[in-house]
Amino acid sequence: MEFDRVDQILAQWQRERPDLDVSPMGIIGRVTRLAKHLEHAIQTTFSDFGLTVGEFDALATLRRSGQPYQLSPTELFNTLMVSSGTMTHRIDRLEQAELVRRIPDRSDRRGTQIQLTEKGFSVVEKAVEAHVINEQRILNGLEASEREVLTQLLRKFLASFEE
Repeated sequence: MEFDRVDQILAQWQRERPDLDVSPMGIIGRVTRLAKHLEHAIQTTFSDFGLTVGEFDALATLRRSGQPYQLSPTELFNTLMVSSGTMTHRIDRLEQAELVRRIPDRSDRRGTQIQLTEKGFSVVEKAVEAHVINEQRILNGLEASEREVLTQLLRKFLASFEE
């Protein structure tokens, strides 16, 4: 059996507070630490394309939407679960980099749509390929059967927050 830094923390708490069941700290602590490691590993890949994780998410959302690769700002920030202010800042930065453009909304004269530019399409195509390779590398330590079990457990755990 392997031990990690979280096991040391749990042992300290068990020694100091034997009256508490600190086992939930083990799961939450590992998920939290893992999230930090994953964020760093993923950001490193996106940095190669001059993007942040959030900017990639916006470009990828537009790309996944299918032709003509455009969405309203509201659709973008609802999909990405960020505030409208955060989304506006991301769109501004992506527009300055000529990766997206604002175009009039044909169905609402007061509105705009955010559309991938050719440059944006090219960048997101390359970035998503690098991202998939990076994620495969990150998961190399797990067998296919372990990945499936982890997927099922994470899906169940996430659903408890998102229902």
